[in-house]
Amino acid sequence: MLLPRTEVILKSIVGEYITKATPVPSEVIARDYELGISPATIRNEMAYLEQEGYIFRTHPSAGSIPSDKGYRYYVESLKEVVLPLAERCLISHLFHQVERELEEWLSLSVALIARLVQNVAVVTMPKPVDCQFKYVELVSLRELLALVVLVLRGARVKQQLITFDHSISQRGLTSIANKLNAVYPGLTSSQILAKAIELSPSERQVTDCLVKIMQAEDELEYEKPYLDGLHFMLNQPEFAYSHRMLALMELVEHRNLLRTIVPRGLVSHGVQVIIGRENKAEVIHNYSVVISRYGLSREAVGTIGVVGPTRMPYDRVISIVDYISSVLSNLVDELYGKQGSINLDNTNG
Repeated sequence: MLLPRTEVILKSIVGEYITKATPVPSEVIARDYELGISPATIRNEMAYLEQEGYIFRTHPSAGSIPSDKGYRYYVESLKEVVLPLAERCLISHLFHQVERELEEWLSLSVALIARLVQNVAVVTMPKPVDCQFKYVELVSLRELLALVVLVLRGARVKQQLITFDHSISQRGLTSIANKLNAVYPGLTSSQILAKAIELSPSERQVTDCLVKIMQAEDELEYEKPYLDGLHFMLNQPEFAYSHRMLALMELVEHRNLLRTIVPRGLVSHGVQVIIGRENKAEVIHNYSVVISRYGLSREAVGTIGVVGPTRMPYDRVISIVDYISSVLSNLVDELYGKQGSINLDNTNG
């Protein structure tokens, strides 16, 4: 922990650099911040901060720039970061003006975040950590052909065709579905496989189909996310005359951005901040990531985040990500948790 006076100077440097994107000399701190100490004392404190790795200078006569360590101290010192009431009301109003469809909410959220923070915003569809069986319906199409409609926990529906070795009436298909619905609710694919239950050949065939659908869904680690704000980031001073943006663009083009920015062990609640070299991938060591989960913890969870230069207004970004993630969680709960609605996602066999 830094001494109070040293901490105030560090926060002043961070705030100044975030605002102006230029190295901060001691004269600016002495002139613009009423700290009640002499310029010489400020210089001494800044020398200490540089020695301890909280700030650095590109050359001896230059001003100071916060390091990743300095930004981390700044973020950890933020208290009760809350979005202003007027903005919260406006955001809530905008969400309730769009159609009651998850896709509409996600499109709005990513556009709002990008505009409000002037950086790249990314949002994913909510998805169960492990697929859990909810119920299945079997619909006869032709003599040997039927449609498997599998409803998973988390408002997901998967459809696949199945061909039987012999003709089964709609009544017979309904009987199979009723039996499986009685024994599989809440189970994952591995739990279904381990379930000791006597099945007819047709029931086993349907069960194998269900397990394959669920296993394929579990392997879809990341879907294509909703993304916006690349044009905002291009206007940031850090990227005006550098090749830093090229690496990020490559991640976006190859759909690897989300896989790259999501840290291992991302908690299911709260906002997490990953600064510069804290990121696991070297390609984003010049960026910071502010990220959070949203959704129904026991049903389906999505990811919402911001990618920007390490020089980002962390208090504002954290408050926006936190509030919009809570809005999305409430809307998802309202639509799916309470009403049991589902979002069709067809998979054809």
